[in-house]
Amino acid sequence: MKFVRLVLLLCFGLYFAASASAAAVLPEYLPSATASDLVPGADGFGAVRDDLAVAPVLKGGQTVAWVFITSDFVGTTGYSGKPIHTLVAVDKDAKIVGVRLVKHSEPIVLIGIPDAKVKALVAGYSGLDLVAEAKSGGTTHEVDIISGATVTVMVIDDSIVRSGLKVARALGLGGLAPERANTGPRFEIDPAAAAPADWVEAEGDGTLRRLSLDVAQVNAAFAGHPDERARDRAIGQAPETTFIEMQAALVSAPPIAKALLGSAGEKNLEAWLGEGEHAIALVGRGLYSFKGSGYVRGGIFDRIVLIQDDVSVRFRDRDHRRLGAIALASAPEFNEMDLFRIPAGLGFDPTKPFRIQLLAQREVGPIEKVFHTFDLGYQLPQKYLRAVAPPAKDVAAVGDRGEGAAQADLWKRIWDDSKLKIVVLGAMLVVLTGVFFFQTYAVRNARAFYIFRIIFLMVTLVFLGWYANAQLSVVNLMALFGSFVAGFSWQAFLLDPLTFILWFAVAAALLFWGRGAYCGWLCPFGALQELTNQIARKLRIPQWTLPWGLHERLWPIKYMIFLGLFGVSLISVEQAEHLAEIEPFKTAIILKFIRAWPFVAYAVALLVAGLFVERFYCRYLCPLGAALAIPARIRMFDWLKRYHECGNPCQTCSNQCPVQAIHRTGEINPNECINCLHCQVLYQSETVCPVVMKKMKSRAKLAASPGGAPIHQPTAKV
Repeated sequence: MKFVRLVLLLCFGLYFAASASAAAVLPEYLPSATASDLVPGADGFGAVRDDLAVAPVLKGGQTVAWVFITSDFVGTTGYSGKPIHTLVAVDKDAKIVGVRLVKHSEPIVLIGIPDAKVKALVAGYSGLDLVAEAKSGGTTHEVDIISGATVTVMVIDDSIVRSGLKVARALGLGGLAPERANTGPRFEIDPAAAAPADWVEAEGDGTLRRLSLDVAQVNAAFAGHPDERARDRAIGQAPETTFIEMQAALVSAPPIAKALLGSAGEKNLEAWLGEGEHAIALVGRGLYSFKGSGYVRGGIFDRIVLIQDDVSVRFRDRDHRRLGAIALASAPEFNEMDLFRIPAGLGFDPTKPFRIQLLAQREVGPIEKVFHTFDLGYQLPQKYLRAVAPPAKDVAAVGDRGEGAAQADLWKRIWDDSKLKIVVLGAMLVVLTGVFFFQTYAVRNARAFYIFRIIFLMVTLVFLGWYANAQLSVVNLMALFGSFVAGFSWQAFLLDPLTFILWFAVAAALLFWGRGAYCGWLCPFGALQELTNQIARKLRIPQWTLPWGLHERLWPIKYMIFLGLFGVSLISVEQAEHLAEIEPFKTAIILKFIRAWPFVAYAVALLVAGLFVERFYCRYLCPLGAALAIPARIRMFDWLKRYHECGNPCQTCSNQCPVQAIHRTGEINPNECINCLHCQVLYQSETVCPVVMKKMKSRAKLAASPGGAPIHQPTAKV
């Protein structure tokens, strides 16, 4: 029982390991940094402040900037479960003047991606204006995503901007005021407020706010653009022609919803909005559409963004509904009428001012465009608000919740963007679970089951592997082991939804079926090996069956590899992660063979070996398979059916097992079994299994005897 508890702790601790608190890390990394490399012309650093984890950057004895580590101010936990430490220098104007990536442990994502490429991306944040970021809600810069490192880049971007704003506000740089607790009156929406009687009143009292632009105004805006082509391609219509008239209203305020949408529309809106969510109505007419090309592609509405202080909301198609009609009397005709939902948890406050930023674009080439922004400001009229007394809050607790909420927002956003992938993976797990629970029926038709398995493995390879990059690795387990020493946030694994779900599924599967549920069905590289081997069989490439004695002495190699990696990880996790390159997963699955030739040659060599010996790598070298096989003995059930004759004298299943997991004595080794269910196909076969054939002959004799009755037996051909 102690062993079982230990294994369960290891499996589930991957998700629920507590985050360890740490002191400021700036003093640790500052001595190894060079001031002139971070800020040109600087000659040194001053002492780290006692009240704030920042240090002055000195030039001729004068402070020209302040330096800090992002992880001292915001959560920077990456894919590996460890913080990504970035050194940032901000000048007195709140502009970032230097950025260096000083420490990360992102081998799961970044193996095979040159470290210099990531450091160059981080260095590109030099010049970022934090004042502009504060005003725009973080929308003045574009995030350059590195293929295969999306999560890491998102964490780095989020941490640089948020920590930079915290430091700039704390020091008052660039005129940014320090954040202070709101001790004044707080407001909430009053659902009993009086609604406007008609469109004219709604415009007059501020329920509706308008942005109206004619062709002359837009041409004048682009006339000052530095690109001459923007000036040369002015809109040809008459200057007074309406370019766009866009009006907005906050319809999550019940009186406004009832006035604009009517009673039925208000009820539909309430059903659409969840707890803490809000919605705005946008209507427009003229030459220009506020919905833009992103709507046509079914993606992001790329021409509008809602901005409130540091909060920015870009709307996706799932947060959009068409508005069929306006119930308010005397409403004019509009070309576009739409509702947009503001998700909860973003920090949006409906009682405070916000603006809708419209992005106007002008084509200057076949695929080139230039842009200019226009703002529609909105403030919910005071008549829709009522004052409420501010609740007493513990300052420290609020700060903790704020940071925790910011980190939660990041992984929640990633999960929200991965809904389709999650649904597909969920469907795969449901189907696979059904096959295992009802395996007797699933394998009854041998050919149909073979086709099903090939299709499932193709989905695993193409979708889970090459498309979603959801390849588990022994590095995941080493990160877990390291957590027991150093501690890491369990939220780190939430940053990759599919990997999180897969590990949870693996932990559950170990209790029911052992390692085979993952290794035999859900491992992309395992699927690649089996599919290429099946092609080899069709091409009549000879298949080698290793002598049992040799095979039995080779399979412990993977256990020795795993134990070696585990031992090294106790000394240096980073070194163990480099040695984990024995896994070809990053080369073949994550990077799709686009890598330096030694790595590609190694992965190809393993696949070539697998053409002759099915799943060669899985059998003898895979440390992840070994790690999963160790707790395989704790499984609660023996699902694979056997006859007493299996192994004595019958050797059919033993000879045909794809990975030689069946002993000559008939027992199935759960440490090596991949749950392909081929032995269960043979178990019911009337043409291969001697036990079934003997029973069929006995039944046939019984049926042919006087008084015997014909007995129907379902067939399973191989």
